Amino acid sequence: MNAQTAIQQPVSVSKPEGVQPVSDDTVRHDWSKTEIMALFDKPLMDLLFEAQTVHRMFHDPNKVQLSQLISIKTGGCAEDCGYCSQSAKYKNGTGLDATKLMEVQRVVDAAQKAKEGGASRYCMGAAWTSPKDRDMDTLIAMVEGVKAVGMETCMTLGMLDDHQTKRLADAGLDYYNHNIDTSEEFYGEIITTRTYQDRLDTLARVRAAGMNVCSGGIVGMGEKREDRAGMLRTLANLPEHPQSVPINMLVAVPGTPLENVKQMDPFEFVRTLAVARIMMPKSEVRLSAGRQEMSEELQAMCFMAGASSIFYGEQLLTTPNPENNSDMALFNKLGLTPA
Repeated sequence: MNAQTAIQQPVSVSKPEGVQPVSDDTVRHDWSKTEIMALFDKPLMDLLFEAQTVHRMFHDPNKVQLSQLISIKTGGCAEDCGYCSQSAKYKNGTGLDATKLMEVQRVVDAAQKAKEGGASRYCMGAAWTSPKDRDMDTLIAMVEGVKAVGMETCMTLGMLDDHQTKRLADAGLDYYNHNIDTSEEFYGEIITTRTYQDRLDTLARVRAAGMNVCSGGIVGMGEKREDRAGMLRTLANLPEHPQSVPINMLVAVPGTPLENVKQMDPFEFVRTLAVARIMMPKSEVRLSAGRQEMSEELQAMCFMAGASSIFYGEQLLTTPNPENNSDMALFNKLGLTPA
């Protein structure tokens, strides 16, 4: 048999061990840490194969949902999140000045431009521990104005009480973002001004009010693989999986306590996305902060791992993001289209 004949012979391909059919009836909420660590430990190609197999059962593999993010109130936050330039505690180091809450029309006008640029969801973030009641009327007007433009709406405003949650739900807010950031065990190394349970309580209020939950975390903060597994376990074992799961790679901002953290291995980041996809098969797994530092090849691997959403546009809350035209150029190379 010559080489050409050998190439033309059909090859029998078997699924890697552990790949099981996934359906609505088998979406799980009872993951153990041991099971999750076993996923992380798989050979990378087997893990990607499993993640992509699961991904195609619930998502179009060639479509990516585009969300655009705007900071409606920047800086001056009383929290001490070690990664965040918006904390008032690090102002002298980061040089970020606090701003007041934006005017409603500015937000609506920016949402219109985001829609024209291809985004389908508009995410509005405010640097607060929680919103003040005096700001609620303005926030409600923003939700209503952006919805009138014809976009899905998302907000991240910190912790919510029952009354605030109800008002946002009644206004038609589609998604509420409140990340858990990391595992419960590592959480105290990053944040001390609010508890892990505070975050889970807000997610429970949002879920009970009928809004979609957007919750994920940040990796590359010096945590261990066990912490990444713990974060995903918390999210996947909620009574309902978050509809959106943003996975952020730390952007080490000068002046914050994490400015000198060693950069995360990119393959470990891909593994984290793949495990998130397998554990939460119906969720939108969003490739979020850190894309500015990622090569096109790494981003392509992330889509192969099951990322089905990105933050689109030149700016996240306070860190850069790839420009729209570079995103579209990459999509063209990969045969991807906006969902």
